Formats: sequence, structure tokens, C-alpha cells
Amino acid sequence: METTYHAVILAIGPLPEIEAVLDDGYTLHQVGQLDAIQEGVWQYDAKLILVDLVSIGPKTGIAACRQLKDDPATAEVPLVMLANSETLKHRMSAYEAGCDDYLVRSDLDEMKPRLDRVLFNKVANDQLKVQLKHANEMAFIAMSDTSDLGVNIQFLLDVNTCNNLDELGMRLFQALKSYGINCSLQIRSRFVVKNMEANGMAKELEAALLMECRDQGRYVDFGKRSIMNYGSVSILVKNMPVDDRNKYGAIKDNVFSLLQGAHARTMALDNLYSLEIEGQLVRRLVSSMRGLMASVDDSYQLVMRDIANVVEGMAEGVESSLQFLGMDEQQERAIQNIMEQGVADTSKVFNEGIRIDDGLGVVLDKINRAIGSGHGDMKELTRLLELLPSVVE
Repeated sequence: METTYHAVILAIGPLPEIEAVLDDGYTLHQVGQLDAIQEGVWQYDAKLILVDLVSIGPKTGIAACRQLKDDPATAEVPLVMLANSETLKHRMSAYEAGCDDYLVRSDLDEMKPRLDRVLFNKVANDQLKVQLKHANEMAFIAMSDTSDLGVNIQFLLDVNTCNNLDELGMRLFQALKSYGINCSLQIRSRFVVKNMEANGMAKELEAALLMECRDQGRYVDFGKRSIMNYGSVSILVKNMPVDDRNKYGAIKDNVFSLLQGAHARTMALDNLYSLEIEGQLVRRLVSSMRGLMASVDDSYQLVMRDIANVVEGMAEGVESSLQFLGMDEQQERAIQNIMEQGVADTSKVFNEGIRIDDGLGVVLDKINRAIGSGHGDMKELTRLLELLPSVVE
């Protein structure tokens, strides 16, 4: 079944020959005034406008054409002029006025095929416009995606230089600004919870919402607001473009990668802070051990001297008493050898204690050099591991 198109024609008087030619495929609606054309296009959803220059006059027809093409309601509807003659001057005037075709009324056999081609061109142009619009949208999305990718890459590069959570938060807000969203931020490290707005301050209600929803999944949507969670980082977006699904999805996808980068840096900062605390603890332990060893060493030296003095006093006392014990020379020599060996053994123990104390002092000095600057010297740490015994579990 052939499609029938509605057409509005501006003409005065009957048009039987035109109606007969166009009867197969077109329904004509004749009007005598310009305003009626606009009404007829709207009422019948007309796909074609005809202007009969023969009945209304060339000047009136040209003026009508200009007005119809200037009106947004009829500018896109194809317009064809019907005339008695087809001189170059007339055709140029009609084309300049904006008509889509110029036909001679007497050439009835050519009229319908020409009108069909006008309509087919209109359909083809409409399809081309749709394709171009779609292509432009895809190109815009591609450019937006490229721009978003650049923002995310720059953030991931910059985030490695952040030395604290405040700097990390401001870097994240700077990246989020590129997406045109208004956010609240919460960063939960192992040592502190940081709540921030773009101005650097914090809001109690937003902070409470972020804390309550941190374990409710990656996305918590309510109205035009969305909470996005990843690990230690959450944001509350207050102006999600819910009416633009493409932009809505792009924001969720791209912002999520920013949260991943911020989470990774938060973990790194936590580890750095833990290492710094551990380093301070070890340095204090070394200092305490050094003081303790100094105190033990002093006490040890006193005890060893006292023992040596006692042993030497005993040896002198025994030696001076031998002459009164009635022993022969061999017995006296045996007793004297025993006392001399006791003095020698006591000195050996004393010297061994000094050697052990010196060795421990060397180890403490190495520990102090390895961690004294706050940053572990890998060579010194390796030497320490070689000096210390392995831990047996």
C-alpha cells in the first residue's frame, strides 16, 4: 500500500488538473492566505507546501516563501513553487527566497515525480542530520572521555607527591572539579578520620552520612545525591546529573578510579607514618639500652673489682699464714699455685666481661648509625641482620 502524504497549497481558485495528477499519493489542502498555511501544516502534519504563483502572483508568492522559511514552524517543510514560465530570472528569485523546487504547471507529467524527489531528499536529509547529530554526540563523548582520562592520569601522577591527608584531599577536589560536581570527602586512615569540603572545612551532617554509609556498597544513590565508597575514601556527590544518563555513568566510572588512587595513597601514607613511629621507637630503645648498659657496666666493673680484691686479699692472707701452718715446702707450693690460679681465672672472667661489653657497644653503635637519620641505611641494616641471630619460631 502506497503512503499518502498531506500537502498544503497556497492558491486562489480551483486546481482540478493538479488535484488529478497528485490524487495518487498526495492529499491536497488548499488555503488562500499565508496564515492558513501555518495552521494547515500543524493540523494535517503536512510534509509539503506548494505555492501557486499563477493564481496569487509572483511577488506575493516570493514574499510568502521568505516568510515561511523564516518561521521555525514551517522552515523545515519542503516548499515548491508552481509557475507558468521557467525563466532563469524567476528560478533564481525563487531559489534565493528559499524554495526547494520550481515547477511549471503545464508540465503535469513531471510534477508528481519531482515532488516525490523533493520529499525523498527531505527524508534523506533528516536521516543525515540524525546521523551527524549522533556522530557529533559520539565525538563529544570521545573527547570528554579523553579529557577525563587526562584528568585522572594527572591526579594519579600528582598523588604520589602528597605527604599528608590534607594535601591529598585538595588534590582530589581539584580533579573532581573537572567533572562539575559538588562533593564532600571523607578519608579514613589508620590514625585519623579526615572530613573535608572543597573549601578545606568539614560539615557535620555530610561527615555523619559518609561514616554511616562507608560499608553500604560502592554506590549509595538517593535522589540527585550519590555516595561513592572505595576502601578508606568516600565522597558524597550533591549534584549528580540524573537526567543525563551518559554523563551520570561517566562520572561514576571516572570518579571511582580517582577514589582508588586516593585510597592507595592513604594506605601508603599510613605505612610511612607507621615506619616513622617504629623508627622512633627503635631509636629510643637503642638510647635506653645504651643508658642501661652503661649503668650495668659501671655496676659490673665495681663488682668485678671487688671480687678481684677479695681473691687477692685471700691469696695474700693464705700466703702469709703458710709459715705458721707447719707445712713442708711442697704443700706450701701447691697451696700457692691454687691461689695464683684463682687470681688468674678471676682476671680472665673480668676481661671476658669487658670484651662482651665492648661487643655490645659495637652493635649498639651500628644500630644507631643505621636508623639514626630516620631513614634506614640498607647496607647497615643488612650488616645488622648478619650480626643478629635468626628468630626461631
